[in-house]
Amino acid sequence: MTRIASIGVYGFTGETFLERLSGAGVGLLLDLRQRRGVRGPDYAWANSARLQGALAAADIGYRHVQELAPTTELRRLQYREDDRQGVGKRNRVALAPEYAERYTREILDPFDLGALVAGLPTGSVAAVLCVERDPEACHRSLVTARLSADHGLPVASLRPG
Repeated sequence: MTRIASIGVYGFTGETFLERLSGAGVGLLLDLRQRRGVRGPDYAWANSARLQGALAAADIGYRHVQELAPTTELRRLQYREDDRQGVGKRNRVALAPEYAERYTREILDPFDLGALVAGLPTGSVAAVLCVERDPEACHRSLVTARLSADHGLPVASLRPG
């Protein structure tokens, strides 16, 4: 049976990130980021080329699923809500309701999750990736909730330490 995990970048080092993936039996990482880079030296390991190299060395597959990435407009909507609440992206605990509704309607609903699921490995876990530490603060929670509800896939949240 296919299993899904959710993981962010924040809170991990490159080493602890790979350890968490390996420990969870992840065989494929699905990158749901629009921009596959993270600012700052602490997270340089998560920039696309470095991350893909580290994953290959750990024998973990990689796939960029750009169609599930939020648009720039949607990200800006969330940033405005973050500003209104006085929280930074790294401290967000929940998605703005308008963001969640629009992401679902504009991106998730038209996307063929069935085709994605059909291409997932059956002998290992597929992990969905974005940057936020907590899935509730990230669009990946909307994706994993749909995978669970519509496709019956169990979802685990992989968090740092």
